[in-house]
Order: sequence, then structure tokens, then C-alpha cells
Amino acid sequence: MDRFSALAEPNRRRMMELIASNGEMASTDISNRFDISASAISQHLKVLREAELVSMEKRAQQRIYRVNPDGIEEMWEWLNDMRQYWNDRFDVLDKLLLKNKDG
Repeated sequence: MDRFSALAEPNRRRMMELIASNGEMASTDISNRFDISASAISQHLKVLREAELVSMEKRAQQRIYRVNPDGIEEMWEWLNDMRQYWNDRFDVLDKLLLKNKDG
């Protein structure tokens, strides 16, 4: 699953926010913040892990999750490219509108 698809689901976005704000979180602590089953939490975390948005480390019986900055950076790069594309397009439109207004 691609990163944007992974974040399209509201529970996964909230999980990312929780993990990011805490630095790292155990899956049980994440699960305690939601009104969905532990298996559903596990599936959501798996999607985030497969999309490389989070990393997981096993510590004894716990699974500790952290945000993967590389995955986030790749999304920022794409978003910045899109923003630049649309800014360029709007600049062309502005010039065209000004030309037609003055012409």
C-alpha cells in the first residue's frame, strides 16, 4: 500500500499523530486510545509499517512503534513538487488574466 493510501484511513492518521507526539509507543498503549479491537489496531499498524511510515522494534513482549522520518520525508517531497507545479500554473494564469485585462 502506498503511503497516501495508508494515511487515508482516519484511525491510522490518529495513530501516526499519537506516535509522533509521544516519540514512540507500545502497541498496547496505542490500542488503549481507541475503541476498536486489538486485532484491528494490529492490522492498522501493519499497514503503516508496510507503507514504511512507522518502524517497529520488539522489546521483550512489547512492540514499540516510531514514526519513520524517511517515509514522511518522501511524502513531503511529493507534496512540495505538487505545490510548485500548481504555483507555476497559477502564475501563468495570472499573467494571462493580466494580459487580457490590459489588452
